[in-house]
Amino acid sequence: MTPETLSETIIPPVPLTVEGASVLHQMMRFRWPAWRALSAESRATILEEAINSVTLGGMAEPAGGRQTALYSLLGHKGDLLFVHFRRTFEELNSAQRHLARLRLSDYLEPTASYVSVVELGLYDSTAKVYSGLAARGIPAHSEEWNQEIEAVLERQRQAMAPRLWPEIPAAKYICFYPMDRKRGEAVNWYRESMQERQRMMHEHGMIGRRYAGDVRQIITGSIGFDDWEWGVDLFAEDPLVFKKLIYEMRFDEVSAVYALFGTFYVGVRTPLADLAAVLEP
Repeated sequence: MTPETLSETIIPPVPLTVEGASVLHQMMRFRWPAWRALSAESRATILEEAINSVTLGGMAEPAGGRQTALYSLLGHKGDLLFVHFRRTFEELNSAQRHLARLRLSDYLEPTASYVSVVELGLYDSTAKVYSGLAARGIPAHSEEWNQEIEAVLERQRQAMAPRLWPEIPAAKYICFYPMDRKRGEAVNWYRESMQERQRMMHEHGMIGRRYAGDVRQIITGSIGFDDWEWGVDLFAEDPLVFKKLIYEMRFDEVSAVYALFGTFYVGVRTPLADLAAVLEP
């Protein structure tokens, strides 16, 4: 057996990842007829409670990874989008329950939701670490292997902390969509070698970097958490950037051959101070 064959045999196919903030997207339709039937005083009281609530008004700790942002959605898929970033799933659950207890929630009808965690893939580091461990003859998944891997992950968590626990960008527009990698009859992302996936992801990432000054991207992992494998949040001051970036990526090998896309949601950032105007009957 050649060294190359041995390396391929013992190196796991799964790339390393580091995870950060827990994320919940809640898409809501607003019950306008019931809202309009209320008196102006009742609407004002309900809005005041929502604005001063722990979930919306009182929970804004970007440095601590606890934030909620509100967006007014375009199109028929809903009226409002709540995006919650928290430290844990327990905190996400608390945010969901707090929102449900607000009187405003009597006029909100869920249309969709998405659960995920901020995820950074480490293809480059994975290839180097796995190859180094293999060269030293350390068996995959042994105690020594796991200790070395955890040390690498901890260094990456420290170095990438600002990206793992990001502040929700204050940009005017958001575009959110879930996506998968194909596992069909003709092509299967998960059957490609680590080297091939690393190459394609590098080329894919180079496109995004060209738009770095115009759009902020936050990738979240959802395998085992929701119906798709990843969630993508794009934030920009000009919504046309979403179209240009995603269209250019359609021609990239990763997207053109292996990507499947879910439902797209586009919204306008709504500061709590503007909530009354957005919900004006």
